[in-house]
Amino acid sequence: MTTPALSPRHDALLRLVRAATGPVQPGALEQALKVSRPTINRALRELLAVGFLEKLGNGRSTRYVATDAAKAALGALPSTAPTAEHGLMQWSPAALPLIESLRAPLGTRAPTGYESSFVDSYIPNQSSLLPPQLATELFNAGRSRDQLPAGTYAREVLEQLLIDLSWSSSRLEGNNKSLLDTKALFELGEQAAPFDEDALMLLNHKSAIEFTVDAVPTEGITVPVIVDLQAKLMKDLLKDSRDIGSIRRRVVNIAGSVYSPSNVPTVLEETLKSIIDKVRRIRNPVEAAFFLWVNVAYLQPFADGNKRTSRLGANMPLMLYNCAPLSFLDVERSDYATAMIGIYEQRNVAAAVDLFEFIYRRSIQKYSVLRASLAAPDPLRARYRQALNELMQFVVIHGRTLEDALSQVPVAAADVMALRVIVNTELDQLEQYNCARYNLARSTTQRWIDAARLR
Repeated sequence: MTTPALSPRHDALLRLVRAATGPVQPGALEQALKVSRPTINRALRELLAVGFLEKLGNGRSTRYVATDAAKAALGALPSTAPTAEHGLMQWSPAALPLIESLRAPLGTRAPTGYESSFVDSYIPNQSSLLPPQLATELFNAGRSRDQLPAGTYAREVLEQLLIDLSWSSSRLEGNNKSLLDTKALFELGEQAAPFDEDALMLLNHKSAIEFTVDAVPTEGITVPVIVDLQAKLMKDLLKDSRDIGSIRRRVVNIAGSVYSPSNVPTVLEETLKSIIDKVRRIRNPVEAAFFLWVNVAYLQPFADGNKRTSRLGANMPLMLYNCAPLSFLDVERSDYATAMIGIYEQRNVAAAVDLFEFIYRRSIQKYSVLRASLAAPDPLRARYRQALNELMQFVVIHGRTLEDALSQVPVAAADVMALRVIVNTELDQLEQYNCARYNLARSTTQRWIDAARLR
């Protein structure tokens, strides 16, 4: 069967629906794509007609999910932005000379060391590593319009962010666990022991992200917070415990590069303080995120975990200003290495700018859809509030199958499919800490979870 030719708007809409954790409302798509509701509705009808979407519910309860045909076809569809899963990261003309120079054999590239002028010459709110117009555009696209306490955006999407950022950051370090493996590991937690190194890396990322979400809104961006972040990330992964949560006191080598970072502990400590001081004074949180990401990786202040620390640290300014988080999804390791080596060897950020823009635009799209879906009132949930309680109790307390439970609760035929999706999602996400909303006891809930969430 020939894949229908779809427009860039169809492609963008379809990818957003596929990326969502559950059925998506048209209003969430409207907000994410910044187009009118009639345009969204027309595109949805056209995608329904070719079998790429399935409609759940009616009226205000209408939601959409991607079909198996859509998931299979997305690999063949043209995309409005390059995707790492297809190896289509596109470098701008400004980055191409840098990319070409980095293709030269290592033996022909001049060795280089750390240049303090990269930080020293930067003046917050006068200098800019990102093109100023791009930094402003990304800030306007990613920021929350609501006047909310610092860290609220990150907390609202935390469940998905923990999986996305832990997996993508670990994958860039060579971790072999899949996204599904990561989700399963986080659900099992300590019950998944014993852990291999890949599992430890993922669990450390989860702990580190939770730490930043708690610490940054109250403590701000400080050197101790950055140091504690590295300690969280590297727990049980280094042979010498003195390398965890402390400034580096030994030589590090950068694989595939002729760059040699400074090995003077006082220089590393003072420069890290300077980096954090400047980050705190940058008014645009997107520029601050980029500055922190680039400079922590370039300085290499720790014995190990510098790139991990820089990626999670880059989210700190975004958290403070309630911007969409930066999850680093869909990045090829080779593209990431190219961007970093361009900074290491030439202090040239052209490739890093391209990569940052690519990953942050994708993050903004994903989390704006997720957040809108979470925030929007759900008419179907409101209508079946009591029925939803009964269905959860039938399954968890009485051990009934979901289909049997649905047959016992009054539900309009047109709403059964959509309600089934909601109940399955709630059962997937049910834990001791959130079971009280369905009048479920913690012990009963844990027994049901231990029994493999039978339904």
